Amino acid sequence: MRFTAFFHRTTTTLPPPSHRQHLRTLFDGNFTLVRDRGLDHAVEREKNLKPLLNLRNLIKQEPSKSLPVSIIKESIQLPFRPMDFIRKYPSVFEEFYSNGKFDAHVRLTPEAVELDEDEGFMFKSELFKKQVADRLLKLLMISKIHKIPLRVLEGLRWDLGLPMDYVKTIIPEFPDYFRVIGMGDNAVLELVCWCKEQAVSVLEKKLGDKGKELAFPLQFSTGFEMDNKYEKWLKDWNKLPYVSPYENAGHLNASSDESDRWVVGVLHEIMNLLVSKKTEKDNVLMLGEWLGLASRFKRAILQHPGIFYLSSKNRTYTVVLREGYKRGFLIEDNPAMEFRRKYIHLMNTVKEDNKTDQDKVVKDKTSTKESKVKADEGKVGEGEREENHGEEKEEGEETELSDAEDEDASETIVDDDNEESARDTRRTSSNRRRRNFAEMKLNTEKPSRNFRRERSAEKLPRKTWEKNPSQVSNSKNIQMRGEHNDVKSSPQGSRSSKNRERLFTTKNTVV
Repeated sequence: MRFTAFFHRTTTTLPPPSHRQHLRTLFDGNFTLVRDRGLDHAVEREKNLKPLLNLRNLIKQEPSKSLPVSIIKESIQLPFRPMDFIRKYPSVFEEFYSNGKFDAHVRLTPEAVELDEDEGFMFKSELFKKQVADRLLKLLMISKIHKIPLRVLEGLRWDLGLPMDYVKTIIPEFPDYFRVIGMGDNAVLELVCWCKEQAVSVLEKKLGDKGKELAFPLQFSTGFEMDNKYEKWLKDWNKLPYVSPYENAGHLNASSDESDRWVVGVLHEIMNLLVSKKTEKDNVLMLGEWLGLASRFKRAILQHPGIFYLSSKNRTYTVVLREGYKRGFLIEDNPAMEFRRKYIHLMNTVKEDNKTDQDKVVKDKTSTKESKVKADEGKVGEGEREENHGEEKEEGEETELSDAEDEDASETIVDDDNEESARDTRRTSSNRRRRNFAEMKLNTEKPSRNFRRERSAEKLPRKTWEKNPSQVSNSKNIQMRGEHNDVKSSPQGSRSSKNRERLFTTKNTVV
């Protein structure tokens, strides 16, 4: 006899770890992105500045401090043709020809050379070197393995404000901070010693010691709209405990709000390390790939428009830290950005000069046109002036004769008042004669009112012209009305009847 026993299957569930309890999940909010004109203008302000400085550095490397224009296209990338780029900024670059007019070269202007020398003194200052070393140290402490390849730093060199030779000039002066390992493409910047004083985020320095309740400052563009659900989620998200970007957050779930808040803190700290508080989106993703946070950086940029702004100006996407700008201008100043503003000012002075030159050209054109018109008017009026001048001479002779006769008759001296009155009478008489002459001239030139009638009368046949005007008008009225008189009443009818009578009489005589 067989027995079958059925056992109740129980499943035991283990409690979740303490660090995973009460975790919020990510929320995809509903909002509409709005452009920020001030931040867009801050991005556009540095347009063509980076390629301009790259060309400047290329010219400086040459022993002759000049460069053939034909080599530029092969060496660096410019937004348009090298010759057009050089001619667009004549206050920075000078164009000259070494061998006749065929081999074009370029060099820096004296203003650009002077500005470059001042920037070189700034690179050599101890304050600038200390600021660059602190930025690199913080970036190494944020990394998990405390290493960053030099090829990744080369992509961020412009945004970190590093000089071209920072590997030779700055890194060796701070052996307690970092060192370079490897050669060539495998060269890596490695952290030497952890600095506890530098491992403090910008948010912690600004808001002070408030425990773990640190909220990110939120700034939205004018016209930004979001639903109530996303607004409530954002308020609760900003009240979560703050995890420093220099701490290890491996215990946090990647799909939780706490982990998202730590990622936002890491990106917020990196953006604060940049001198311009902005960089291209590709640079953020490149650094995120090395840190293992590329996709999460991208999600943080899109999901938190109140902290990061994504601009599409200058034919690329640029990530801007809203906290670093106020009304489109950078709040925190530094030596690197000060010299960049000077270069931008030097570039913009060329545009102002071009505007003034264009205005001068327009004024010259208008003046030449006016002079031509005046010359034509003068030519037209020369004939009239000569004729009037001849008449004035005749008038002057007549008046002189009359004055002489008066003097001989009266033999008195004319006072000044009498002379003035005589001059006035001469002027009025000459003006009257001029007017009469002009009227006569105009009358000769103008066609008479009956000119058209005379022309039409000439076109009429002779017979109608010999007739009386009353007969012509009567014949026209008859033709218009369609009336016909008897043949005998008309002169032609009377003539035809007489001819018939003559023929009749001649026939009878012959018979």
